[in-house]
Amino acid sequence: MHAADRKTLGLDLLRVQQNWPLGMPVCRSLGGGLWEVRSNLANGAIARMIFCLENNKVFVLHGFIKKTQATPKTDLDLARKRMKEVLR
Repeated sequence: MHAADRKTLGLDLLRVQQNWPLGMPVCRSLGGGLWEVRSNLANGAIARMIFCLENNKVFVLHGFIKKTQATPKTDLDLARKRMKEVLR
């Protein structure tokens, strides 16, 4: 991943942290306490970071480059598993 892409991801996450609650086009609910940060990268790729919140803290659980219209079940399952570990 290029430095410009990392900067884009970081700025989008910072925007969520500083302006919560934040909706589309930057942030969207996935249900069950999961949210996604939606980022468009310089090369035309689409990246997602799945996160949850507790006590005004943002926990980034998983990130990936999106290749299909729907968020893959394996990515959602991994984020749910990590959310259970984080929010014990």
